[in-house]
Amino acid sequence: MNEDVEPQSGYMSPPPGAPVKELHFRLPDLPQVRQFAEDEARSAGMPEEAVGDFVIAVNEVATNAVTHGADHAFMRTWLVNGDLVVAVHDGGTWKPGPMPGAVGGMGLWVARLLSTELTLRAGEDGSTVIMRFPGKE
Repeated sequence: MNEDVEPQSGYMSPPPGAPVKELHFRLPDLPQVRQFAEDEARSAGMPEEAVGDFVIAVNEVATNAVTHGADHAFMRTWLVNGDLVVAVHDGGTWKPGPMPGAVGGMGLWVARLLSTELTLRAGEDGSTVIMRFPGKE
C-alpha cells in the first residue's frame, strides 16, 4: 500500500454509470454486513482465499462506524478495473486511534493491512473509509 500516490480513477467515488450496491446498517446488523461483503467479494470474482480477509477488513471498518461513529451507517460497493471498492460512511466525528498499550482499537490498522488502498475522509458530515481490494485474478 502506498498512501503517497494519488488514488486511481474511480477509487474515491464510483465511475459514472458504474453499478453501485448499498447497505444501511446498525450494530445488530453486522452479521448482514459480513454476508453482504462475502457476497460482493464472490460476485466480483475475488479469489476464494482472499474472501475471508476482505470480510475481516469490511467488518472491522463497519464495526468502528457503528460503535465509534454513529448508531447507523451505510456501505457502498462498486468495481473499478476488476477491483472491488468499498466505502463505509457514518455520521460521527473522527477520533484518533488506539493509545500505546491499548488492547483494542486496531480495526482501521487491520483494514489498512488487508486492503490494497485505504483512505479516510473525516469532516463535519461524518467519516468515510474507502478501501480497494483486488477482484478477479
